[in-house]
Amino acid sequence: MPRPLKSKPGAEKRRFTPDVIETYEATEAGPLLEFLYAVMPQRKRTNVKELLKHNSVRVGQLVTSQFDQPLSPGDTVAVNLSREWPRFYNRRMQLVYEDEDIIVVNKGYGLLSMGNDRVKEGTAYSILRDYVKWQDPRNKIFIVHRLDRDTSGLMMYARNPRAKEAMQHNWNNMVLERMYLAVVEGKVDDDEGEIRSYLAENSQFEVYSTDNPDEGQLAVTRYKVLKRANGYSLLEVSLDTGRKNQIRVHMKDLGHPIAGDRKYGAHTSPIHRLALHAQTLRFIHPVTRQLMSFSTPVPAAFSSIVKVGGKQI
Repeated sequence: MPRPLKSKPGAEKRRFTPDVIETYEATEAGPLLEFLYAVMPQRKRTNVKELLKHNSVRVGQLVTSQFDQPLSPGDTVAVNLSREWPRFYNRRMQLVYEDEDIIVVNKGYGLLSMGNDRVKEGTAYSILRDYVKWQDPRNKIFIVHRLDRDTSGLMMYARNPRAKEAMQHNWNNMVLERMYLAVVEGKVDDDEGEIRSYLAENSQFEVYSTDNPDEGQLAVTRYKVLKRANGYSLLEVSLDTGRKNQIRVHMKDLGHPIAGDRKYGAHTSPIHRLALHAQTLRFIHPVTRQLMSFSTPVPAAFSSIVKVGGKQI
């Protein structure tokens, strides 16, 4: 009887081996290294230093190698005895926050939130998917909402179906604030205002406003002027609804298209990108029900458009 053929070396699936992780909670303030010496007395001090040096120590969700990092009572310290903790790095996206249920990122402009028929890899989704699978091949992430490819800023992904369904089924109740920054062409006269219309999409995939509720979906956008200079206005924009291209269309309706937005009527592109950034994201955590609030600074490129006398806002 012939012997069964063996698979090629390296082709067989490896069984996933969970990391060996020890977790400790700080009861008083003090430097990290002294805390590790105290809670790991069975290990030589040189070995403890090596664990810290090689990124095997995490305080909360932050991987650190800083010996004198201060701890506060209640801080959780996790030590991975199997390997270093994964550290996220991507030049087009920053990791802002992560836990077992959600990930919040600051997405760069020009980066798709998720794949489409033509692009599958190199998206925010695929980058984060590879990151969580590095931690554990069984891990997954799930789309919760999207940003346009050319819009930068804060967005969230879920790490399990429970978090995804909680956010998507209760989006209007869970998300308390989504604030954007936009640099628009021209001087916006009113200091603040509201734009309300129904949004529909034509066969060329261009979104447009209509007064007919049977033709489109209601969209409400509020804005506040932060700065006017050099033929541009910097606006703070908030959404009562989250429709595709909503801010871009409503700025066109206002008569002040977003700088760099050729699709919706802009004539200039001073920073060679769409000047729209999702600055603030506040929501109720889908599992813990805690209030989560994240904000980013005004992008330096936006400030450069409306700076006066060499001083940025």
